[in-house]
Amino acid sequence: MNASPKNQHDPFREAPQKGRGPFYAIVDCNNFYASCERVFNPALRGKPVVVLSNNDGCVIARSAEAKEAGIPMGAPAFKYEREFREKGIRVFSSNYALYGDMSGRVVQTLRGFSDDVEVYSIDEAFMLLQPPKGRPVHLYGQEIRHRVRQWTGLPVSIGIAPTKTLAKIANHFAKREQLWEGVLHTDLIKDFDTYLRRLPVGEVWGIGRQHTQFLHSHGIESAYDLKTAPESWVKRHMHVTGLRTLRELNGIPSIEMEDIEPRKGILSSRSFRKPVTDFGHMQEAVSAYMARAAEKLRGQHSVAGVVHVFVKTNRFAKSQPYYSNTATMPLPLATDFTPDLTKAALAGLTEVFVDGYAYQKAGVMLTEIRRRDQIQGNLFVNQDELERKKKLADAVDAVNQKMGRNKLIYAVNGLKQEWTMRQEHKSPAYTTNWDELPTVK
Repeated sequence: MNASPKNQHDPFREAPQKGRGPFYAIVDCNNFYASCERVFNPALRGKPVVVLSNNDGCVIARSAEAKEAGIPMGAPAFKYEREFREKGIRVFSSNYALYGDMSGRVVQTLRGFSDDVEVYSIDEAFMLLQPPKGRPVHLYGQEIRHRVRQWTGLPVSIGIAPTKTLAKIANHFAKREQLWEGVLHTDLIKDFDTYLRRLPVGEVWGIGRQHTQFLHSHGIESAYDLKTAPESWVKRHMHVTGLRTLRELNGIPSIEMEDIEPRKGILSSRSFRKPVTDFGHMQEAVSAYMARAAEKLRGQHSVAGVVHVFVKTNRFAKSQPYYSNTATMPLPLATDFTPDLTKAALAGLTEVFVDGYAYQKAGVMLTEIRRRDQIQGNLFVNQDELERKKKLADAVDAVNQKMGRNKLIYAVNGLKQEWTMRQEHKSPAYTTNWDELPTVK
């Protein structure tokens, strides 16, 4: 059992409760992709695990054991095959269907503790916490952590603070110091400035590379240095964003919880398993990518007004010159209906596809996105037809959600899909495909 924070010497002894909140908390899934693989394969626990990018290109996620084995982030898989074998490292292709579903389960669990949950990324979410009267905040955080582990099998670390920026910093140390057993509330620290002095300013949430270089040039090296910088100087050189960060470091909430707004752009793109030269195969790929983008669009109750489609060859191939092109197709009426979006994408594809090239990648992007209830009316549109399209799209989504992705597809997407990306080490879609449910022996 780890030592309790209150048994530590100053300045890390437990501080008195400073208020009843509400408090900001960020819940971060530890080594998320690798942890998802371990949930359904207990034999992986304690073993080094890496997850590869699209087409099994490079390492994008590592378990703690893989990090200790010296596998760097971004390592090209083909260069490390021998090291993977020699060190007993288990290798997996990206399984985004599994990871996305597990992320949703974590968020659903968090909503049992707070109505205010903001999904920040696939493995992180902010919460606004108001613990029940008489329950210490850090113990409430432990309850959340244990519930997520029990219900999803995923380990998480939690940072709790008066502001979102301080919560991110608390989470940084909760994840790295066993002392806190995965949950750090800033009120547990007598003088949290001691932690701010230990954190490089470039690690502060919202401080990018350019600002980091600028701050270093002015002698600001740590989060504490930034906290104590003059407000007027920060506002003059870092504008409103920097001023908000400064105030957040001083415990003044300046970055509020956000409602989930439609994304400004939805991109769906993959590199091909092998170069594509046939226009028919390229049509299949673009149609399949659009089907996925349209599904995401409907998932956030939005419509798109512009479709972009792009193709590109391998920049480093010596057998042909590099070619890349994009077509932009405005729509007469913003929509989320897959056939209409696909029709626009394929029209754009005919403009950019040139025979004689071996294409490495293609993709689509939706922009001019707005909420479905904000569509500008059009006198020349048949409202009954729009309603039929909505019912059809909803029916397809419902079947695929229940029976597994791509159980129902449009014929133009193709059946064999020989262009799909390489996934030689992919685990089953344990939670989203009936045919790949875990088997109990």
